[in-house]
Formats: sequence, C-alpha cells, structure tokens
Amino acid sequence: KDLFISAFFAFSRGYYKMSAMSRAANRKLEARNPQLVGILLAWFAKNARDLPWRRTRDPYAIWVSEIMLQQTQVKTVIPYWERWMSELPTIESLANANPERIHKLWEGLGYYTRVRNMQKAAQEICRGRREESQINSAQAGETKSNACQFPDTFDEVLALPGIGRYTAGAICSIAFNQLTPILDGNVIRVLTRVFGISENPRDKNANARLWSLAEELVTHASRNTKHASPCSHFNQSMMELGALICTPREPKCAVCPITEHCFAFQNNRVNEFPNLEKRPVATARRFAAFVMENRGSFLVRQRPAGVVNAHLWEFPNIELNGEPQDASAAAKKLFVFIPKEVRSLCTIKHSITRYRITVEAFCIGAPPGFKVGQSCRSAPSSRHARSARDESQWLALSELHKLSFPSAHKKILKAIDTKT
Repeated sequence: KDLFISAFFAFSRGYYKMSAMSRAANRKLEARNPQLVGILLAWFAKNARDLPWRRTRDPYAIWVSEIMLQQTQVKTVIPYWERWMSELPTIESLANANPERIHKLWEGLGYYTRVRNMQKAAQEICRGRREESQINSAQAGETKSNACQFPDTFDEVLALPGIGRYTAGAICSIAFNQLTPILDGNVIRVLTRVFGISENPRDKNANARLWSLAEELVTHASRNTKHASPCSHFNQSMMELGALICTPREPKCAVCPITEHCFAFQNNRVNEFPNLEKRPVATARRFAAFVMENRGSFLVRQRPAGVVNAHLWEFPNIELNGEPQDASAAAKKLFVFIPKEVRSLCTIKHSITRYRITVEAFCIGAPPGFKVGQSCRSAPSSRHARSARDESQWLALSELHKLSFPSAHKKILKAIDTKT
C-alpha cells in the first residue's frame, strides 16, 4: 500500500511538472505570434512592392487583381490589370461588356473560365443591387436607383461565382480591413516553415491547422490599434514574404525578418517544407495547325462552351496523338484533301498544367469547292463539330486581330503578320 501511494505521488509530481512545461511552451508560442505579426507589419511597411492595385481600396479593382494573379506572375499581370481598369473601370461596365471584349482583354492570361466567372459575378452584383434599390425606392416613394456596388461582407463575396475562401478573404481584408484569414501558396509556404508543419498542407487536418494559424495571426494583427489597416497589411505581408523572401527554391533566409521564429531555419530544414506531393510526370502532346488562305482571307473557327479555351478562336488544327504523321497526312485527315503545297510557318512550344504541348503551324491554300464544314473533322465531339461549322469564318487579317485567341494561336497570328 505504501509503495502504491509513493508511486502515485511520484506520478502526480511528474504529471504536473510536464503539464507546467507544456503550459510554459504554449505561453511561449502564444507570445511569439504577436511578435511575428509586429515584425511582419514593420517589414511590409518598408519592403512592399509598389503595385498598382495597392494604390486603391476599391474592392472591384482588388477583386480583378486577385483573379488575374491566380497562377500568374505579378510582372505578367500588371499591364493586363492596367489595361482592364482603363477599359472596364466599374462593376457595371464589366457586367454589360460584350463577351468578345472581355476575352480579348484577357487574351494571353489563360484559364479563361476565370474571366467568364468574373462577368457572371458582376452581373449578379448589379442585378441584386438593382432589385434591392428598386424595393427601397418603392418603399420610399422614389424612382432613383443606386449604382452597382461590390458586397462588403465575407459571406456575400464568397457566394459569388469563381470566388473561393482565399479570394474572399483577400478581398475583404485588403479592401475593407476585415479580420479574414488568407491561405494561398505563398502563405502556406511561410506557415509550414515557421511552425514546422511536416504534413502535406493539402491533407484535411493539416489544411485546417494552417487556416487556424492564419486566422490566429490576423486576429493578433487586428488588435494593433496603432496601425491604420493592420489586417490588410498583415495578410499582404505574408504573401509578400512568400513571394520575395520565403521562395520555393533558394529562399533568402539571410535577409528574412523572422528567422529567429522559424522552425525550419532554426533546425536547418528549410527545403523540407512545405511537404507537397511530387508533381505527375509531364505528358507530351503534339498538334498540327493549318493557316488556310483564300483571296486574302484566313479560315478560323470558334471553340464552343464546355471545352478548354471555350469561346476563343483558333486556326483549324488536329492532335497527332504521337503518330509520326507528316503535314500532308494530317491535312488530309483534317480536311479530306491533300494540299498541293504545305509550307512550314512556325513551331510553338508551351505548357498547360501537366501537358507539354508542341504546335506545328503550316500554310496551305484552299482547293476549289472547299467547304467550311470540312475544317471540323478534328473536333473533340459531335457537338463541337456542329458548333465549329456554325462559327467557322473566312476573315481578313485585320479582322483576326479583333478576335481573342489562345496563346499558341495568338503566336501563329503573329507569325502570319511577319510573313505578310
């Protein structure tokens, strides 16, 4: 019995000692987070890039920048954003724009579903605000209607087409200084390294922990009463640190302001975080595209809804599926005739997600009696073929420049300019 009592008290002392150590460690971590926030706010104030969308608090302008920046580098986005804001400066102008115009403004950015969702969202905003205004005006006995206004609550922003949790949080924090966390690739990299999160950040539990950390940190920022826009600037500081310092390869730890608080740096394990899955091996795809000319006009076709690069224009083309076909054989398969002359125009290599694509473009002439419908044999579906027959057109070079093309076919058009 005495032995049991002694063992019990020994265990109790050890348990409470461990609990005290754990509580001390938690207090240390809790004390570290406000320090991290303060350091990053100060660092951002001195090192933030002068980006055009940072000179405004217009939620529409910030929304446009956030959508453009998805999977696209900042230096690429800047001229697109400036041109967009010049031509479509308001939500209402986007809602009412011709689809061809928005595709042309987006031409070269890729992932065109983004811009179509933006227009859908703009139309929803204007329709909702118009209906709300009409109800309010009727109740007040007025006829005046309000202009379209971007919603200013997280739930309303999140409900818009094409906007997920990250984008809604970014817009609400940057435009309205709201306490909304963000978690993009840059922020994930910073958080996994600083807090030593070794699990795959895409796993459910690890992802939930990262969101929780992001929320905890921006909450600390919100308590900084000396800063005019603490939530906005803190979230941007996390993204900026990931973009400029805490980069995927060769991070600049020597100039990082938070190495003292970084688990990965302190343990010489920076390159181990984040623990992402290996990318799948790239798949090679090869296409033959044909520039068919007839009396100064060129044959092009518009891609239908529901396929990659929907609504954009392209030169008739066919995927070669790894077969060692020459241009004449590909043209016969596509047009059901063998062209008298095939001249090489250009070869374009580019990447889309996991595909490494080669497009070889050739110039051919249209034979007597050629019908436009013959350019549709390479369509991925019968619906696509019917649409292509309806949308294929002979257009002059000046008219082609008014259309929006996928990046590879835009380069083909540029090569035509050089040749003519």
